[in-house]
Amino acid sequence: MKIVPVGVSARHIHLTQEHVETLFGQGAELTVFKDLSQPGQYAANEQVEVIGPKGSFAKVRILGPVRPRTQLEVSRTDAFQLGINPPVRESGNIAGSAGITIKGPAGEVTIEEGVIVAARHIHFHTSDAERWGITDKQRLTVRLQGERGLVLENVVARVSPDFALDMHIDTDEANASGAKTGDQAEIIG
Repeated sequence: MKIVPVGVSARHIHLTQEHVETLFGQGAELTVFKDLSQPGQYAANEQVEVIGPKGSFAKVRILGPVRPRTQLEVSRTDAFQLGINPPVRESGNIAGSAGITIKGPAGEVTIEEGVIVAARHIHFHTSDAERWGITDKQRLTVRLQGERGLVLENVVARVSPDFALDMHIDTDEANASGAKTGDQAEIIG
């Protein structure tokens, strides 16, 4: 059996250093609230408000470290509430995606693109992928073993020696299956 731990990814944002300083003040840097499942990744103490045409969310957690491009990841339900229609994409693929306004205590930024619904994916350490015969970008079928169980198709394999084994689903998928962070999923195809 190919069993992987599940992590539920709530709405969050990745910022460039330039946007951190625009939103929090010149020279501002992200500070660690808690470490995440992937090595070197963390939830920051800093939070922002994101504002769409129909609604907004306060206290959206920033994930660090800073990135080369600002990117907001939301669920489809979040997108409806904001009044936007972001594409389902792999993280980092933001070309032609939805835009949003981001407000912090020192200023605000409007990005023309950068909002996505993150494609469900599994982070594989290279050794795990090799052991199971899985390649980077391969599409997998996975059974969530939550309270209501669910089979997910088109789960993207992301392979790197810098990753720890972990499946990321959004809150809509977690709610549909009853899965929660710490549950297990089985790769079935």
